[in-house]
Formats: sequence, structure tokens, C-alpha cells
Amino acid sequence: MFNAASNSQIIKMLRLVGCITTILLVSFQTNAQQLSDPPIIPIGLDAYLKWDQWTVQRIGARAYMRSTHDRTGGNEWTDASHFLFMEDEEHNVTLDVIGKGVLYFVRTNHWHGSPWRYTVDRNRYTVRETATADPVDAKRKFGKTVFIPEKPFPEPLVYTWSTTKGADLMWIPIPFEQSFQLAYGRTRYGTGYYIYHHYANEEYLSQPIKAWTINNIPDKRVLDLINSAGTDIAPKNIKKQTSSIKLDKPTVEFANIQSASSIRALKFTLPIDKAIDLERIRLRVTWDNRQHASIDAPLCLFFGAGTLYNREQSEYLVKGFPINIRYDYKNNRVELACYYPMPFFKLARFELAGISPSDAKIDYEIRYEPYSLPANRSSYFHATYQDIPVPEAGKDMILLDTKGIEGSTDWSGNFVGTSFIFTHDGNLGTLEGDPRFFFDDSRSPQTYGTGTEEWGGGGDYWGGLNMTLPFAGHPCGIARREDAKNKYDLIHSAYRFLLDDLMPFGKRAQIHLEHGGENLAYEHYETVTYWYGLPAPSLILTDEFNVGDDADGRAHKYISAQASDVYNIVSRYELGIDVFPKTNKGGGGQDTIRMKGYSAGKEVYPAHQETGRYTRGSSEFTVKLKPDNHGALIRRTLDYSFPNQKAEVYIADEESGDWRYVGIWYLAGSNTCVISDPRGELDKHVYNVLTSNRRFRDDEFLILAKFTQGKSSIRIMVRHVAEDRDLYPGMPYPKKSAWSELRYKVYTYVMQEFL
Repeated sequence: MFNAASNSQIIKMLRLVGCITTILLVSFQTNAQQLSDPPIIPIGLDAYLKWDQWTVQRIGARAYMRSTHDRTGGNEWTDASHFLFMEDEEHNVTLDVIGKGVLYFVRTNHWHGSPWRYTVDRNRYTVRETATADPVDAKRKFGKTVFIPEKPFPEPLVYTWSTTKGADLMWIPIPFEQSFQLAYGRTRYGTGYYIYHHYANEEYLSQPIKAWTINNIPDKRVLDLINSAGTDIAPKNIKKQTSSIKLDKPTVEFANIQSASSIRALKFTLPIDKAIDLERIRLRVTWDNRQHASIDAPLCLFFGAGTLYNREQSEYLVKGFPINIRYDYKNNRVELACYYPMPFFKLARFELAGISPSDAKIDYEIRYEPYSLPANRSSYFHATYQDIPVPEAGKDMILLDTKGIEGSTDWSGNFVGTSFIFTHDGNLGTLEGDPRFFFDDSRSPQTYGTGTEEWGGGGDYWGGLNMTLPFAGHPCGIARREDAKNKYDLIHSAYRFLLDDLMPFGKRAQIHLEHGGENLAYEHYETVTYWYGLPAPSLILTDEFNVGDDADGRAHKYISAQASDVYNIVSRYELGIDVFPKTNKGGGGQDTIRMKGYSAGKEVYPAHQETGRYTRGSSEFTVKLKPDNHGALIRRTLDYSFPNQKAEVYIADEESGDWRYVGIWYLAGSNTCVISDPRGELDKHVYNVLTSNRRFRDDEFLILAKFTQGKSSIRIMVRHVAEDRDLYPGMPYPKKSAWSELRYKVYTYVMQEFL
């Protein structure tokens, strides 16, 4: 028989067991929730303050880069002054977006376009630059220039051409709740590109999207943080490994960390007198015993420069935020530092390879801290190197294609930058090449730029000068070829790092770069592409629908009472030149006959046929989803000859038929644009109408998770909204507005199955 004391002890033990069970159940539920719920996306200025979350998956975030590029695929007007449309003399529109999102970056050539008109949710603001007052004599008259008003646009979130050697750069996040439009007040030399984001799940953003006003002043903490570029910005009081690496054999493993951690600092110190001899040693890093290294690149290019030759003996060759190269002449050493966070979940192995054995040594430091974020919410850091001695004529260079890379088919992550050599021979003509980035199998680039030096933060080839900023730079290369003292002077490289303006992808990233304005520059390129990626998709294709196919229409219950008959279109997407020219006009003076694949008159991008319909009424159709989704992405292939396509989007459960309004789907412009590039800075506008033969475009629309979660199918209705504006006052577009639909693809966002 138990006594009272024994009974009391048993009751206490049972209560303790119950508490432990409850704790374990709560912990299990929390962990399960963490694995199934997407991580919080830092947006706006939070993207800087929470830079340690660079690694985090951006489930449902979508990045787009629009620009003034030549719509014909060449380099007409050097990609300048191609306007979507002109509302009036003061509003020459280059970017027009409807929906909720954040504008993260604007680049213009010098002061050109200023005064700029920023329209945020129909509220118009005027932004100027100092040189606006006298653009004719700006270079001689003005020294240091600034944005006006200055308080909302402070350095280092903005820089002007007096610092960048050719461009005005603006990294101020500008949220908009309904719409954003950017228009130029002046059109001379109006080259620009702009990066903005949309989001499919507003519940998982670090802060609500609240429309920007010109009275917004950036947080001083952000300015101080970015101003610390070039210093050691990583946490100090964490685990550290330091030692010297003997370079006495071809490959040396110098560190092996065996616990779930995040690398916060990776640093090397080289003797100055041996730096150039050691610059081509390869850094290799392998995560979690994967079959392939995720970092495999020459030291100099990985750390942001084409060479460690420091012609001007500057303290910093690269003074970037995540990466820098600093010269300590007092102690006769070069310091290379990388602060990109690099998480792993079991093991990290660090090697140097490609060594010519000698008695030289390199010192290293690795700082790391415990990492507890579930793997499917995070990603591995990658630096993918490409050596391209002979670019293929007429075709973009592929800096990165994640499909099949490192032994994995699908990858979900974020593209975060490039470091690249664009000439070994002092040829700056290569810089006419546009960046074109494709995500998740789109056939249109979601990001399309205006030139290589623009991507690297400059303008007019940086005037041949060097500069280094936290997120863009041209660290090496001499202005005039004839002034070169050695072969290293002829190596030109640039870098571009993305933080707030990074570019998420859900299954595949393809990073392309033109070589010259028509892909006809004959140069030796070397590139490193920085990206975060997890080998599992977060964007799943769940349905596709060919509108021109009657059987497919019946399968998707397609209804459109006012739709046109099915018609055929023979055209192209917006890629490169149609045929090889007899002579090379835009390749920097290079001999195209020597180029791989070159043949005068040969088609580069042949036209192909698509079928579809257009309507000025509405269309309905049913599509499949994955029920465990976090929002959906609808991609439409369309005929871009119809201008300013706008539609209201509604969805319904297939059973109920009760329509719910989702938002406006809008694509500004058409394959017809207006070019206004007068010869003089203050000359009146000119109106050159350009119609490209590229009518195919893939366009995307995000459906918020609150409308799609738990559903295996939905019915979609798109209702055309007439947008019959003029191309410019008094000049109508060649066609009236209509809603074009050739094909639809439906993707759903999911949390990856990766543990």
C-alpha cells in the first residue's frame, strides 16, 4: 500500500511528464509550422538592416527590371530615350506599374531625364539633380552634385555622376500601394533601368507596404551601415579559425567545420609583392559533402576585381559592402574579405586549388556562428565562375544557368550579384552589351538592362576611370589603351552586388549578358555570379493552357463571348538581332569573321508561330493549383502589338461561382515606342516612332495567397479595361488596346521539401 507521501510524489511525477509532453508537442508543432510556413521577407530599408537574412528564401517575391532598351534587340540610340509613351512634354514615361510593391533601384545616365517625375499612388513628386540647372555646361560647372531635395535622397543610398564617373544611382526603397510611374522631364540621352518587386503573400513581409512620400527620410542606421562598407561588418564575438596556408602543393584543404553554422567572415591576407602571382588561385568551398563545390573561382574575381594589380596604389581596390580588397602598404599586405552570410547544415570544406607550389603563404580567418534556421527556409551561397574566351556570335553569354548545376535540376533562391572581366585587352566597346535575366523558364527576360557599364554602376564607360562603391564599381582598367604600362592595365572588370534589389527565383535562374550591342564583340570574358540557392523548387508548374487549341480550351472550360477567332502570329521574343550583319556596327571594332558561329545574313533568332485570341470583353478559364500553396503566379504569353494591356482579375471557387476581385493585371507600352533624343541638352522633343518586329512577350501576375491557399483549382476571369491613350499627344498607337492571350502557365508557391 502507498502512503500519502508516495501518492504526492507520483502526482508530481505525472504532472512533470505531462508538462514535458506538452512542451515536446508544442515544440514539434512549432517546428512543423516552421517547415511549412515561408520565412519573413525583409522589405524596404529592412533589407539593409536585416542583411544577415540575405540567405533567406523569398517565397512569393518577384523582381523585375525595366529599362529604355532598344526594342528591336540591337543598340539603336545606344538604348537611350526609348519611352513607353508620352503623356505631355513633362511626363515622358519609362516605367508604369500597377499593383502593390516596392521600387528598389533607379539608374540614369548622368543627370539626363531630370527633373524626374515620381508618381506614387497618383501623388506626383518632382526629383531633380544639381546639374538640372545647367545641363549644357554641367561637367565644367559642377563639381560635387546631389539629388534635390537632398534629405530624402542622401548618400550612400544615392550617388551622382560626379562620384560614379557617369551615372546617377538611387537605392532608396519607394513602396507603392496601388501604382508607380517614373517619367522624365527632359528626353536628351535618357538612358535608364529600374528594379522593383511584387509580393504574393503580404502576411510574410517584415513590414506593411505603405506608400512613400517625398517627406520620408531614410533611417540613419541604414546610412551608417552602408557607410561602413570596406570595414569588417560581421559579428566579432563568435567562433573563429585563423592560420597560415602553406602553398606547397597544387590543392590545399585549409579548413573543415563540422556543425550547423553560418560563415559570417571569410578573409585572406596576401603579401603585396606576391599578390599578382597568387591572384588566380582558386577558392573552393563545398557545403554538406555535396558532390560539387558551390564556390569555385579565382581569388581576384571572387573578391570583386579582375586583377590585384593596383595601378593607382589606392587603399581600396574594391570597397564593396559584402566584399572588399584593401591594401595595407604600411604592413606590406593585401586584405581580401567577404561578408556574404554562408549557412550550411552539417559540414563546410574550404580549399585553395590551382596552386603553383612554392614557399609562399596566405593567412586566413573564418568567423562563424551557430545556425538554427530550418534548411528549407534558407539556402547555400554560390559563386559560379565562367571562363568565356570566345563568345558565340549573336547569342548572349550565359553567366549562370542553375538547371542541372552542381548535380541538381531545380533551385530556389536569390540572385545577388556579379563580378566580371569584360576585356583583357583594353577594349571598352564590349560595354554596349545588355544584361538579360530569365527566371523560372520565362521566354522573356524579367530583367532587361541598357548596357554593361550601366549594370556596373557607371555611364559612358565610366569615362575610362575607376570607382568603387558599396554595391557597384569599376575597380581596374586604364582609360586609354596606349597608356598601359603592362598587361594588367588592360584588364577591365566591374561588379554589381544586389541586396534590397536582389532577384528571387523559384526553380531556375538564367543570367545572360550581351557581348557588345549586338552580341558581336570579340573579347575574352571571365565572370563570377553570386547567388543563394537550395536544390529544391519553391515554384511548381501546376497547369498550362494553350488558348488557340480548342481541345485545351474545353479542358480548361474557357469562355470568352467577345474573343476574336483564333489567329496565327509569326514573330519573335525580345532577344538579340534577327540576322548577322555584313559588317559589325556595334562590336567595339572587333573582327566578327573570327567569331564562333558568325555568317553574314544568317538568322540568329528565327521567327516562329504562335496561336491565340484577343478580346475587349472578358475571358474565363479554370486552372489547377497545389492546395498547400503560398500564392500563385500566372504567366501569360501575349501579342505585344496591342498597347497598354490592362484587365481586372477575379477568381472564384469552381463550385460556388462567387467572383472575388484580385487586382489589376497591367503591362505598359507595346512593341511600338517613341524615341526622343534631341541633339541638344535643352532642345525640344523629337518624335521618332519605332515599331519592333518582336510581338511575343511573357508577362506575369501574382495572385495573393489568401485567395489560393487550400484550393486545388480556381476559376479565373480577366476583364479587359480599355487604355486607349496616345503614344504621344496627337499620335495614336497603331492598334487599339485589347487583352491578348496566347498561352497561360500557372505556378504555385510551396515550401521546399529539403531537410
